Amino acid sequence: MQATEFEFRYRIWVIGGLFSLAFSFYWLDHQNAAIALLAALSGHGIKLESSPARWQLHLIFGIADIVVILAALLRTWGTAYLRSNVVHDPAMHSRELMADGPFRHVRNPLYLGTLILAIGLGMLASRLGWLVAVAGMWLFLYRLIWREEQEMRRQQGGQFDAYCAKVPRLLISLRPRIPPGNGIPHWKQALLGESFCWAFALGAGVFAVTLNVVYAYCTFVIGFLGGIVLRQLSHRLGRD
Repeated sequence: MQATEFEFRYRIWVIGGLFSLAFSFYWLDHQNAAIALLAALSGHGIKLESSPARWQLHLIFGIADIVVILAALLRTWGTAYLRSNVVHDPAMHSRELMADGPFRHVRNPLYLGTLILAIGLGMLASRLGWLVAVAGMWLFLYRLIWREEQEMRRQQGGQFDAYCAKVPRLLISLRPRIPPGNGIPHWKQALLGESFCWAFALGAGVFAVTLNVVYAYCTFVIGFLGGIVLRQLSHRLGRD
């Protein structure tokens, strides 16, 4: 069940492909996931043109944006310790064990952040699209984790097993499970490296405020293009 070398090397593109696939399901399921959830919570259908329904839509999409922001925060926290050039490197880095910052609470904070991102951003997709985004992301991330864990165990043996025994894989612990190390967070390169996630958070926020999908997609596109430049800059800072 572990990911192949191809999947790991091109994991960013696979994750992007999963999001694209999820949003494409509107042609099959025309009902938005957040609106369907709102209707289910109210116990009856909602009239989108009514003022109370509009405020409820602002609220539920605002909550979805908060989820995306939490995902961006978690990924930025992890990248601050692991470094952006390592996080986005196609090659696997398994010779050193990172056990500081968020890695004291959960073994895979970056993958957990990606899963949370799928949960929040998927609310802009259809019901079927949300399911594809979350279930597909969960399965793919676990395949990546299994591959990394096998390599870490081969490289580090008992040290990694002891770490795994204390720190959960994806279920984050509110209290740190291990003592702090000597890691120093580098926030500037982390923020630049995770600019894609922050662009998603901004786009979801724009939609929560305006309920205008055109504005949201324009924000996504501009953020994506800007993120390409910012991520390259973060890689240079990460190597310094």
